[in-house]
Amino acid sequence: KPLKLFFLSRNIKCLIVFSLCLGLVFLSGFFHMKNKTNVISESHEELLPCRAKTNVMFLKTHKTASSTILNIMFRFAERYNLTVALPANEFFHLGYPETFQAQFVEEFQTIGQNYNIMCNHLRFNPSEVQKVMAANTFYFSILRNPILLLESSYVYYKDNVPAFKTSKDVNEYLASPTKYYHPANYKQNMYARNIMWFDFGYDNNAEDNKKYIQTVLKEIEQNFHLILIADYFDESMILLKHTLCWDLDDVIYFKLNSRSQDTVQTLTPESKERVKAWCSLDWELYLHFNQSFWRRIEETIGLEELENGVNHLRRRQKELMEICLLNQEAVGKDHINNKALMPYQSGAANILGYNLKQDLDNKTLRTCQKMVMPELQYMSHLYAVQHPHKKRKQLGLP
Repeated sequence: KPLKLFFLSRNIKCLIVFSLCLGLVFLSGFFHMKNKTNVISESHEELLPCRAKTNVMFLKTHKTASSTILNIMFRFAERYNLTVALPANEFFHLGYPETFQAQFVEEFQTIGQNYNIMCNHLRFNPSEVQKVMAANTFYFSILRNPILLLESSYVYYKDNVPAFKTSKDVNEYLASPTKYYHPANYKQNMYARNIMWFDFGYDNNAEDNKKYIQTVLKEIEQNFHLILIADYFDESMILLKHTLCWDLDDVIYFKLNSRSQDTVQTLTPESKERVKAWCSLDWELYLHFNQSFWRRIEETIGLEELENGVNHLRRRQKELMEICLLNQEAVGKDHINNKALMPYQSGAANILGYNLKQDLDNKTLRTCQKMVMPELQYMSHLYAVQHPHKKRKQLGLP
């Protein structure tokens, strides 16, 4: 009997130990599977494609390659059947140079805060723009080196800007700008000084005060998610594609509203330095956001991926040029065959356009036409599509 009790006791102990071991194995397996499940789900989340942003506001600044971006925005809107906030009635801009008001948008009273895309020229006014665009809207803009920008503005607006009209050339203007420029006449003269500062909604004749400039830069950073740099346009398109989670073909472009090289005026070294002083607000704006642009690239996509993206974009652009364009290049205004695709001509600039190849199939033709369509014609087309009951905009073009 004592022997039976001994074996019984030992068996119970073994059973308890076995049960404990089995329990530990089970628990170990459970926690292992739980961790494995978490790893799988996390990896799955990382592999999920990002979602394309479709509520986008682009502040179209002047003489900064912004017409090319406007074409990109219009094509994106058509591709995804989005609603564009277009200028009301006979207007071509959203109230510019007046400070933007929501009423400048066609049918705002009816449509309300249900526009997806805003990209026509306006003078930025965040509270009024927010009445038109959804709360989750992505805001971006583009800047350009003020030295190059002022020369471009001078040639393009030579016949319209009082400060430019009476000077012989851009170097003469910059030698003594106060001789020609009168701040009181700001609605005509804003192109002649700190035009980017003006487009962002600020006083382009304000004093160059360090504290004031820092306040404005901080406000712009709060209002805009991204600022691109026109001097690095292809790099800007890759960053934009990455940030908005768009496809490569969404940011492919043919350069629009550019001018022939024979209309470019050469600035003297002295003139270049004078631009920095005369347009000091724009210069500070450009320096600040040029730095943040490259910092953003390093923090997000990296320089190696940027280079790969730029090379891919240029290959695709070349491919589309070979498909769409006669001679694969832009031509001067006198050599544009289809006058309906003639871009608006201004000042002393010879604005280039494109000739499409003949005998393109219908689908290819539509794609190519949209890529070369000048700003005013494309806006008129979208206006007719979105507001068919309204009178078409009279562009004064063929």
